Amino acid sequence: MKGEPMLICIPDISGFTEFMSETDFELSSKIIPALLNQIIYTNKIGLKVSEIEGDAVLFFKTGEMPSLENLIEQCRKFYTEFYKELASLREKHIKNKDAESIPEILGLKIILHYGKEIALTKVGNSIKLFGEDLIIAHKLLKNEINLSEYLLLTDGLTNYYKENNLNDQFDWGSLKHNSTEYDHVGEINYSYINLKPLVEE
Repeated sequence: MKGEPMLICIPDISGFTEFMSETDFELSSKIIPALLNQIIYTNKIGLKVSEIEGDAVLFFKTGEMPSLENLIEQCRKFYTEFYKELASLREKHIKNKDAESIPEILGLKIILHYGKEIALTKVGNSIKLFGEDLIIAHKLLKNEINLSEYLLLTDGLTNYYKENNLNDQFDWGSLKHNSTEYDHVGEINYSYINLKPLVEE
């Protein structure tokens, strides 16, 4: 396997475990796949799906990268269309006693990372990704951010787009900076922004 530069994007459904444990199984077995499908269908910048991981979609892109503006707009769309789908699913299943909890429990966080060496290999009919940068992206799903819904951009990603003024891309809030220490990979620096204002406007 030969590694290559790659964009990693992981939209992850927050509140998944609580929703699955506290909601009628017949309802949750319809809601989660519908939300994951909505995320996949909202992809408009040519991201490819590597895996669907229960409560998350692992997207990747090699070759020519989208502009920073298009990438941030895509993440914005992931979030706002996700919330439209939440509202639609609540109405669709309103006769189920647990339907009201759909938008109260579930939300979305998104991890963006640009790695310089991630390998692609075929396992069965699936394309699998390998490499330390992929491990970093997954580890960042657990971090020091005191929010349940946010967009996280690693330093690897912001360094790739370093000629752009990042803050100009966010008209709904300001980026904050943080870092988290992880076993085996050390301290990872990242920026993040609250996504909630996008649906509170």
